[in-house]
Amino acid sequence: MILDLDIDGLGVIDRASLPLGPGFTAITGETGAGKTMVVTALGLLLGGRAKSGTIRHGHERASIDARWSIPRGGHLEARVQDAGGQLDELSDDTAELLITRQLVDSGRSKAWLGGKSVPVGMLSEFGEELVAIHGQAEQWRLRSESAQRDALDRFGPDTIFELADAVATSWDEREAARAEAERLRAAEYERKNEAEALRVLIDLVETVQPQPGEDEQLRSRIDRLTHLEDIRIDVQTALEALRGSEAYLDARPALELLATASEALQRAAHNDSGLRELAERVESARLTLDDASLEIASYVSELDSDTPGELQQLNERLAKLNDLMTRFGPTLDDVHTRYEEAGRRLLELDGDDDRIADLEQRAEAANSELASHAAKLTDARTAAAGELADRVTTELTALAMPHAHLEVRVTPAEDIKRHGADRIEFLLAANPGAAPVPLGQGASGGELSRIMLALEVVLAEANPVPTLVFDEVDAGVGGAAAIEIGRRLQRLSRHTQVIVVTHLAQVAAFADNHLQIAKSSDGNVTSSNITPLTGQARVDEMTRLLSGLADSDTGRAHAEELLTLAATKE
Repeated sequence: MILDLDIDGLGVIDRASLPLGPGFTAITGETGAGKTMVVTALGLLLGGRAKSGTIRHGHERASIDARWSIPRGGHLEARVQDAGGQLDELSDDTAELLITRQLVDSGRSKAWLGGKSVPVGMLSEFGEELVAIHGQAEQWRLRSESAQRDALDRFGPDTIFELADAVATSWDEREAARAEAERLRAAEYERKNEAEALRVLIDLVETVQPQPGEDEQLRSRIDRLTHLEDIRIDVQTALEALRGSEAYLDARPALELLATASEALQRAAHNDSGLRELAERVESARLTLDDASLEIASYVSELDSDTPGELQQLNERLAKLNDLMTRFGPTLDDVHTRYEEAGRRLLELDGDDDRIADLEQRAEAANSELASHAAKLTDARTAAAGELADRVTTELTALAMPHAHLEVRVTPAEDIKRHGADRIEFLLAANPGAAPVPLGQGASGGELSRIMLALEVVLAEANPVPTLVFDEVDAGVGGAAAIEIGRRLQRLSRHTQVIVVTHLAQVAAFADNHLQIAKSSDGNVTSSNITPLTGQARVDEMTRLLSGLADSDTGRAHAEELLTLAATKE
């Protein structure tokens, strides 16, 4: 439950602290004083989106802090710790959790859980387990089939949620298998074209059988054969320059000259050791050139000529490789990669027919499971529907609707949906002999308020939420009906914390904790303050709610009578 709530810079509220605690807390005040801001603050604290103008004029930011009491050792404590938050011990059984939400005028928002900064969305996850907020919007939502189905499922045993999850899982599996099979069938033409293109690639590559690096080898061989005579002349010239020939009768060969130079330097080095290194370098150069001349001579002796037709064959082979690289390259390595990928992809495409058959079998199996789970879910909902209708009808009798009867009807839907095979409909017969009609057609706003409250009373006893917040749940009612709403809220607070924003004294009288929001103005700025009411101050506020005048003697007597009535617990 919420222990206290602090609000700073939100709407008309400058700064306020709400002591809450267990039981039934009523919040009253004049119209425009900011009662609904309390509900807005809780909504923001639990991950809700901030509307324009939420931050108070003149403030750079708004912040909301609340201290919660949660059970020790439960899954909530574990989730807080998983998020990195800290808890303070309150007792052996309970721990204190601090949740903070901050808004700044730039539109940014921050959140803290147990002192740890967390995404705002995480607050929503916790909020679902901590608080249920009901306002007039929820009354209208109660007219929808989904809200009625949710209420029935909440009332039923835990097996309903287990069956609903099983139905949803089977439905998802069936739809996924059907969608994938349909996608494959729709793409059959594209698959055939892709497979044909892949086979062309594979056939061409296997026909040519290119080898890694073969294109570079071919270009090198073609260049050599194309310039064979020029190569022969240039290499022979180099060899003759090194070794000598008839063409160089007037010049000594390079090797002979180097040998003469080397011998001369070696003789000189005997007389001057400083020349020794230079002599060794010249001798090394002579030896290097001598080795080179041997290799050149070997190259000349082995230099072959173009065999008949070889150059044409090489060019034809390179043309085939170039064609492959143009179509599937740009390099020969890319051609080999595309070839390997094509083989794997072709196996996939050829297996798509088998995949379609497998997907159809999976869809059929999921559909059989779906039908089985949905039938069990229908039985469970049908069994719970009668009991829920009877218990809500009993509550409506106590809420000044003695002749009303709620019917919870479970009928087959046209087909199985993700939520099951049922249409859930709440119908109300407001008077004896009247035919039941859907809530969306026959229930007034006041009747919807009481139906929603009756549902919450019944659901709270079956599956309580730690805190229930009602924003003017008593709208559209008064008199005896309002008193009974107050009684029911009081009764509901025995199982869960109840916080109610109300404008009716008949409801506020039953509260354990009465808070008043009052606005004040200094002529320039209007602000609201929150005050806990006890004793005479509470009587004055009750009198104002009843008569509009805080000093009305008649109203005061009525207020005291209501408080006395409310103090007599059921």
